[in-house]
Amino acid sequence: MSRVKLGDVAFERKETLKNGNNQVTVGLEHLIPEEIELTQWDEGAENTFTKAFHKGDILFGRRRAYLKKAAVASLDGICSGDITVISANEEKISPRLLPFIIQNDAFFDFAVEKSAGSLSPRVKWQHLKEYEFELPDMGKQQELAELLWSMNATKMAYKKLLEKTDELVKSQFIEMSHEWSLACKYEPLSEYMMSITYGFTNPMPDTDEGPWKVTAKDIVDGKIDYSTARKTSLEEYEKLTAKSKPDVGDVLLTKDGTLGRVAIVDQEGICINQSVATIKCNERIIPKFLYSILQMPEYQEKMLADAGGVTVRHLYITRVDKMPVCIPSFSEQHKWLHFIEQSDKSKFELEQSIVELTA
Repeated sequence: MSRVKLGDVAFERKETLKNGNNQVTVGLEHLIPEEIELTQWDEGAENTFTKAFHKGDILFGRRRAYLKKAAVASLDGICSGDITVISANEEKISPRLLPFIIQNDAFFDFAVEKSAGSLSPRVKWQHLKEYEFELPDMGKQQELAELLWSMNATKMAYKKLLEKTDELVKSQFIEMSHEWSLACKYEPLSEYMMSITYGFTNPMPDTDEGPWKVTAKDIVDGKIDYSTARKTSLEEYEKLTAKSKPDVGDVLLTKDGTLGRVAIVDQEGICINQSVATIKCNERIIPKFLYSILQMPEYQEKMLADAGGVTVRHLYITRVDKMPVCIPSFSEQHKWLHFIEQSDKSKFELEQSIVELTA
């Protein structure tokens, strides 16, 4: 085992190619955070990229390194200037091990520390190559690489199972909604709401302590992401009207920018801004049932079809409340929620396994 610098065992590829119509192109948006394999790219897209990469190279997102974007290429192509192309010196390091050294929290922390710039920090190869780590002999490197790639394959298999579970939920919804439509008619969503409103429009101060201030960007994967949300002062919070302060159990719907994401309010003392709408359900529908079906393609497509705006798109609550919905009996609502509960349990177990494998 010896301690080496990245620049001792790898180098930055600086090859350039003229962009061609059939060239594979990779931008930062194609690098998925914490994913070690490149799975997305464009072919034939117009761009100004000229930086070349080859199969086996690591594409490292040097802009905003805290996003943890780095992936090994499975084919040749050209990429954005905000991607550093890193190649292994095969006499000193296994090309199959190097991706795991790059796609690693310690390396990303080092890259963030060396980044410069306030709005869009970037890190240069001249700094990345100074990263130090312990490197075993070539035989041990091969063993480690085989183990790590095997674990990655298992992780990807779990992710495919997650996708299959989501597909099952969607197909089951199609089947059940057809049955519901035979027993009940489509009515405007307003028939199942007490109200639909949106939050405050004036800026609210950021504070270290106080009530949570939730915006559209803080609603992700069906829940409020408190890791991105900010807090505001209790004094200013108390000045807000009730429409900006949803109650536990209310359904939140993002209406500006990123459209159609939903969440259930899970704690008291939060406020929302104008990018989020609050739906208060009446006695004809279970809030969690509405929360669930609004995520289904049928209703997502309806809401997006009625969206307006050019530069920034909007959902208009006056259109959302007129959206036709088919809501079954309470027994059918509970039946659907039981199915969702079982699916979520399976997904949670898979997600935990993925977290453990990633760690």
